[in-house]
Amino acid sequence: MRLESDWGFSLMKQLITVLYFLTVTTLLPQLSFSQTRTLSSDSLRQQPTDSVTADSLSTKEKLTAPVFYTAQDSMVFTKGNLGYLYGDADVKYGDLGIKGEQITMNLDSNLISSTFGLDSVGKEFGFPVFTQGGTEYEMKKVRYNFDTGKAFISNVITQQGEGNIVANTAKKNADNSFYMVNAKYTTCDLHDHPHFYLNLSKAKVRPEKDVVTGPAWLVVADVPLFPIVLPFAFFPFTETYSSGIIMPSYGDEMERGFYLQNGGYYFAINDYVDLALTGEIYTKGTWGLSARSNYRKRYKFSGSVNGSYLNTVIGDKGLKDLNIPGAYSVSKDFRINWTHSQDPKANMYRTFSASVNFSTSRANLNDLSRLYSREASNNTKSSSVNITQRFPDSPWSLSASMNINQVSRDSTVSATLPNISITMNRIYPFKRKKAVGAERWYEKISMSYSGEFRNSVNAIKENRFFKSNLIKDWQNGMRHSIPVSATFSLFDVIQISPSVNYTERWYTGGIKEAWDPVEKRNVVVDTVNGFKRVYDYGASISANTKLYGMYVPWKIFGDKAQDIRIRHVFSPSISLSYKPDFGDPKYGFYEKYTYRNEFGEDVEYSYSPYSRMMFGTAPAGQSGSIGFDFKNNLEMKVKSESDTTGLKKISLIDDLGVNFSYNMMADSMKWSMINTNVRLKLSKSYTLSLNATWDPYVYELDKNGRPVAVDKLRVFNGKGIGKLQSTGTSFSYSVNQDTFKKLFGKEDASNEDKEGGEDSNANLPDDGTMGRNPNEAAAKKSVFDTGSQSIGEFDDDGYLKNQIQWNLSFNYSVRYGYDMQNFDFDRMEYPGKLTHSLGFSGSIQPTKNWNLTFNTDYNFDYKKFTSINCSLTRNLHCWSMSASFIPIGPYKSYNFTIRANASMLQDLKYDQRSSPYDNVSNWY
Repeated sequence: MRLESDWGFSLMKQLITVLYFLTVTTLLPQLSFSQTRTLSSDSLRQQPTDSVTADSLSTKEKLTAPVFYTAQDSMVFTKGNLGYLYGDADVKYGDLGIKGEQITMNLDSNLISSTFGLDSVGKEFGFPVFTQGGTEYEMKKVRYNFDTGKAFISNVITQQGEGNIVANTAKKNADNSFYMVNAKYTTCDLHDHPHFYLNLSKAKVRPEKDVVTGPAWLVVADVPLFPIVLPFAFFPFTETYSSGIIMPSYGDEMERGFYLQNGGYYFAINDYVDLALTGEIYTKGTWGLSARSNYRKRYKFSGSVNGSYLNTVIGDKGLKDLNIPGAYSVSKDFRINWTHSQDPKANMYRTFSASVNFSTSRANLNDLSRLYSREASNNTKSSSVNITQRFPDSPWSLSASMNINQVSRDSTVSATLPNISITMNRIYPFKRKKAVGAERWYEKISMSYSGEFRNSVNAIKENRFFKSNLIKDWQNGMRHSIPVSATFSLFDVIQISPSVNYTERWYTGGIKEAWDPVEKRNVVVDTVNGFKRVYDYGASISANTKLYGMYVPWKIFGDKAQDIRIRHVFSPSISLSYKPDFGDPKYGFYEKYTYRNEFGEDVEYSYSPYSRMMFGTAPAGQSGSIGFDFKNNLEMKVKSESDTTGLKKISLIDDLGVNFSYNMMADSMKWSMINTNVRLKLSKSYTLSLNATWDPYVYELDKNGRPVAVDKLRVFNGKGIGKLQSTGTSFSYSVNQDTFKKLFGKEDASNEDKEGGEDSNANLPDDGTMGRNPNEAAAKKSVFDTGSQSIGEFDDDGYLKNQIQWNLSFNYSVRYGYDMQNFDFDRMEYPGKLTHSLGFSGSIQPTKNWNLTFNTDYNFDYKKFTSINCSLTRNLHCWSMSASFIPIGPYKSYNFTIRANASMLQDLKYDQRSSPYDNVSNWY
């Protein structure tokens, strides 16, 4: 009976085993990618009497979580509890995951191994990816023990901070740390053959925490830089927002010596604001401090503040008492930059913005980080802060601003602080709330109000700006303006607009003038303080209309010309205005005194104590003027197939206007200057605007031989209607490699569009037969794939495609006016004088990795370029080389740098520079 029992039991076990393997080998290869297998449950656990089963049970019970595995190709388990997964295999166990082209699992020993695959040409693919606790590592081979949590890894790459650690052999511990031998730490992403790396003889890596190494040395281009060896190294890493030390950069500057720059401490104050305090120090006495802060509150506002102070020492202190130019100097410069922007959704009634760029005139030139920038050559700087408050359901609004303009050439500052404006939008005070019937004439009367308070100082030296006196140096005042107007229609074609204007100015002082016999002119001799009120008022009425004319070109211009229509819009306007004589003594706005000039003549001189104030004074002399204003607009319509209406509108003359006036109450010089303007739309991106003033009077010499304008019109003296007195314009334009393609390649582009439109399959969904669907996410790239290091694209013949990228921009402004310092006594005319301003900037990228940029300005007075700032850069993959230089000008110098790209390796660099201070005194 015992034999029969044993034989039966053995037969039953063999049957169960056969059924098990039949199930595994039949069903598992047919599982889809989404199916999983759990190893923690098995029917064999119901056999407590089998010793082999008990052993396997004790092994499986060591697993604390289910093991899920998938594969594309096949999953086969043998009798020895070995599993082989092929084709994009994936195993998950708790927070641990292993992916790879091939995975082997040994359930008895709790070991799992993964490696890559080889394609038909021997290229490696499907590299193992090990994931645990949110940290991911890519390697070529790995063997992991589920029980101990340890692993043996070959050719592992892990990213720590900005760099990567590459190790041929590594051991993973249960606490997720690594021991490595002969590892490489580099920021170069050519992992198999990095351009440079720090060779770590042995190291311990705690992911996302730190790396501690034994002896280490730098290797550049496979050349170890012996005997420079670090006995040990420590690299801390953190992904959290925290405070810390900012390591300084070092260098050498010829005039100021060796330096440590931009070192300090970073304060992570909270989630909305931070602060970085840094400093710099030079061996020859120069030092500086700076602070920068960024702040941001989502859906509210954002901005940044940057302030710096620099004490620059040039030369030898022992030469201080010698009168040698440039032997020793000390300059103190500071800079304040502030930008603030408000989110449009923050407040619909209140807006606040700031753009502050305030610095001393030499701050850009003494700061090495700005010397070769465009900002260093800028002659003007401006700052502004604005706040506006609108009141709901009210015509009133309040705004305040601060404006500062600086001119570096003469170190002057002009500031307005503050400038407060109160505005009431146009209202109709007599309009009925519940109108019945037609609109009454008085309901068309409207009025508005604007008030402005201003406190300003003009052209004061920057070293006196903060020492200026608010009463003596600054001007302040307030202006009120109340216009009342209405518009009526006459015969439905003429618009009649009467208006009354009242303006009042409040000042806190005035000036006193007297004749200076030395300078031979009237000068300000005193300032009178006290509240002063100056006002003026006037009335006017104007009539304007529009006349339209349509023209068809003559047949002599061809048959196609008959399809062209030209429309001319003529807008004449005539106005009549009146103002009393506010120079009358009853108003008290003007004063008179008598002086004897250089010719011994007694001259009575009249002036207003408020004429030099910010809002001016009331006009002297009674005025009853007739004003004429004529505007013209010329447009053309031609047939066009590209327009949906079949017609295309072309602007020939956008605006051509002329205006002048005749003062009927003046005793002489009744005609005003003639003002003209023209606006032409030359292209979609550029509009030319020109304004000009013409002088209708001739000049003669008075009895003292001085040229003066007399009451004689040029048109009656054979000199034309008027002489050009002033005009000017400015424009800028940019061209690049695509500009000429757009101008001359329209036909090719249109053909390409037509050919593309004929492809009926272009918008079909991807069914798997048309290649990769561009809407799908691209597969994650392996760190072992160096295909991204391609030097560019190649054509069908295998030649490198190299498109030269370039850009050239220029800005030009020109002004023409009378040269009042010279008079042509032969022609009895003031000669004209042109004032130019020309600037160039551009860049060229001849290859993928080379780039050259430049900017310059031309000084027409000195007939030379003031300075040229150039920058040449070369991308060396994980390194970069740059050369900044100023070849001409007072700050002629150069700066050459080659450095590692990673910010954490900012001190891994080589600098060579010249001094920008040797040529200043020899330039002008």
